[in-house]
Formats: sequence, structure tokens, C-alpha cells
Amino acid sequence: MFNWMKTFMLMAAITALFMVLGGMLGGRGGMLMALAFAVVMNFGAYWFSDKMVLRMYNAQEVDASNAPEFYNMVADLARRAELPMPRVYLINDPAPNAFATGRNPEHAAVAATTGILKVLSAREMRGVMAHELAHVKHRDILISTVSATMAGAISALANFAMLFGSRDENGRPANPIASIAVALLAPIAASLIQMAISRAREFEADRGGAEISGDPAALASALDKIHRYAQGIPFQTTEAHPETAQMMIMNPLSGGGIASLFSTHPPTEERVARLMELAEQQPARGGLQ
Repeated sequence: MFNWMKTFMLMAAITALFMVLGGMLGGRGGMLMALAFAVVMNFGAYWFSDKMVLRMYNAQEVDASNAPEFYNMVADLARRAELPMPRVYLINDPAPNAFATGRNPEHAAVAATTGILKVLSAREMRGVMAHELAHVKHRDILISTVSATMAGAISALANFAMLFGSRDENGRPANPIASIAVALLAPIAASLIQMAISRAREFEADRGGAEISGDPAALASALDKIHRYAQGIPFQTTEAHPETAQMMIMNPLSGGGIASLFSTHPPTEERVARLMELAEQQPARGGLQ
């Protein structure tokens, strides 16, 4: 219920932001157009954002016939988590990463790159997919996917403002400083929204994944390994669409400096330390060797 409220508040906040931006760019008419666009975008984000993200990454759906080990691993973990079987996707990319998407557990999907399957052992991979299923169980996936779609739309609107500038109600060029402010502040606002909803939930998904897999140490090992490998292998699609970085199990963005202020993931060292504490309290059980 709480995540539904967060999703509603996010949609309302984005709608208000769009109306403000529309007013700055086009007066009353621009505000009305922005409101109409926000309504359409909210509808599309709720129903189709998962498909948009999967298409963006050129994810290919797999099943027990063409990816039996991976598919059956997810199926076993879904049973342990008492979740409906999600759709399973592979992304042909060497960057090691994974994410979950969808609007609810009944319409969920999990995706992993071919790179992560090569880097991790079966036991570590099991921990990663348990983490993603924890996001599904906690119903994080709707707000995660919706925020990615909306942040992308805000960035596009800001780029439009930078390219074409603002106009008053009579169509005359307005203050160019306003357009520049919109172009600079809108992506920052989107990043802050993502940061606000992402950092704490990664700790909870780590804990939930450890419970589902029964092997906190395996997930800790996977996170450490992904962190080390990901630094040398850029995830090109995420670099082109940074608004989707907050969906990943590990932040794949290579930018530093100001970009690091908007990191949507807690420090890997802290995540690993918390998982190892769980491992000491709860000895590993199950899991693939």
C-alpha cells in the first residue's frame, strides 16, 4: 500500500512539474498542453513502461527450452518467494547487471545481461535473481519503472526547452534565462526523485534476496564481483539512458563528480558488510554450488 502511495505521489509531483515547465515555456497554453501530456504519460507509464524499458535494452524473452538453467533458477526462487512466475529476459551485453520491472507481481519480469551470467557462479547468480525477486515481492518495481520513464520524459522536455527556448502567450520569445534554468534544473529534479526512492530499498532487497535464496554470503560475493567487473565494462544502453540506472542491481554509470551526487545505490561496501552480518547470523542453506 505504501508503494502505491509513493507511486501516486510521484505521478502527481511529475504532473505538477510538467505544468510549471509548460507555463514557463508557453504560458497558460503551455501549461494546459503540459497537463494533457502528463495525463497521457502517466497512463502510458503505468501500463507500458516495463515494455518500453525492455525494448530499450533489446531484451529477449527466454524460457526453459532456450535458457534452461537460468529459467529454472528463477522458477525455483519464485516458488521459494511464493511469487507468480515472472517473465524472464536476457540482454546481450557484456556489462554485468540485472533488473526487475513490471507493474505488480502478477505482471513482473526479470532481466539479466549475458555478461553477468559469464562473470558469476551459479550460486552467486542465484543470489542476484533472489534480490530482483525481492524487489518484485516488495512491489518496488512499479515506482522504479515509472520513475525511469518519467525521468526520461523530463530530460527530453528540458532538451526541447534548451533547443527551442520559451515563448509567451503571443508566441514571442520569452526570457531565455528561464529556458536555460528549466533545461538545467529539470534533470536534477528527476535525479533527486529517483535518489529519494532508491537508496533504502536496495538494502531491503538485499535482505529480502538473502532470505529467498537462504545464502546471504552468495549475494555479498556477487555484489563485490559485479562492482569490480562493472567498473571496466561500460553498460552502453544505461549510459545513453541514465534514468534507468536506478533499476539495476548495481549502478552502472561511469560518471563521477556531480553525477556521483545522484547515485541511486548505497555504497557496495556497506551492502556487502550488511549481508555478511546476515550470513553470520543465518548460516547459508540451499543455494547452488
